[in-house]
Amino acid sequence: MSPNPLTPLEHVPLAPRCTMGVGGPARYLVEARDEDTVIEAARWAAARRLPLRVLGGGSNIVVADEGVDGLVVQIGLRGITAREADQAVEVTAAAGEPWDALVAHAVESGWAGLECLSGIPGLVGATPMQNVGAYGQEVSQTVTAVRVLDRRSGSIATLAAAACGFGYRTSRFKHDEPDRYIVLAVTYRLVLGGPPTVRYADLERDLRARGITTPSLRDVRTSVLGIRRAKSMVLDPADENRRSCGSFFLNPIVDPAQLARVERAAHAPVPRWPESDGWVKLSAAWLIERAGFRRGEGPGPVALSTRHSLAIVCREGARAADVTAFAAAIRARVEAHFGVHLVLEPVLWGELCLRP
Repeated sequence: MSPNPLTPLEHVPLAPRCTMGVGGPARYLVEARDEDTVIEAARWAAARRLPLRVLGGGSNIVVADEGVDGLVVQIGLRGITAREADQAVEVTAAAGEPWDALVAHAVESGWAGLECLSGIPGLVGATPMQNVGAYGQEVSQTVTAVRVLDRRSGSIATLAAAACGFGYRTSRFKHDEPDRYIVLAVTYRLVLGGPPTVRYADLERDLRARGITTPSLRDVRTSVLGIRRAKSMVLDPADENRRSCGSFFLNPIVDPAQLARVERAAHAPVPRWPESDGWVKLSAAWLIERAGFRRGEGPGPVALSTRHSLAIVCREGARAADVTAFAAAIRARVEAHFGVHLVLEPVLWGELCLRP
């Protein structure tokens, strides 16, 4: 354990630590650069019966204007190791490693499996929690183990992928037991010298437009970054849409009866992607636009992104309450038009009145 007693900072503004740039302060905050500090922080909060929140890159949370009355642990654990075995490489990254830097390292090293996840903001520790995915890949396809602090027992454990409860943009860490585990490190099994994953229409079109018929990992990463940049889905200080947390709603997965109702309401072909057992995934962005919302428009200091209908962006003077009120209005109108309930992708911290 660390020889120094834990001394959290007090009344620390969280808005500058989050990509939306809204929200109040943390009552207490500690920056954890090693596992011992994480363990001590969990004990410190438990001893005082305080809520504990874990902050990574701040790219997938909305903090209430009143802030967080508890202890926030900002994860700063660093380190990457790799071990080759049987045409594969086991890559273990600490939870505080920047995600896109890890993807870039994998691509340059010739390790296939993460290339379509280029440009996603945030840190490694969030990837198993969210089961981060894009353009035909999900981290659940490569995760083999997650090292965690089990707050229930106070001990460190390693969970196999099968124990992580992965689903569409969710996991055991986010949905089933959201307050039990703190992710410390993640291990991914990547294919040494393997081909890139190309099975998403936007990606295929971009590669064709660039005249590439046999893409490399680097080609796919370049295309994904370009597509994401065109949608303001990479962090860019010069982008007018930069203050967002990316997609605010998940693409809904519906059964055949729900699909039929949406088609009747839309009076037009509905974009869909097949899932299992006849269920299909719909485009939340398409539903939002069909419900009457337009890119770049919104009430007061919040609006939809000018480049992507799934992103809510903040302007000068925006508050967390403005964000959740606009999100609630979007969801209510989509549900009224199509009978589809949109589920939030970001996590809400504090007293924000908007159910998932």
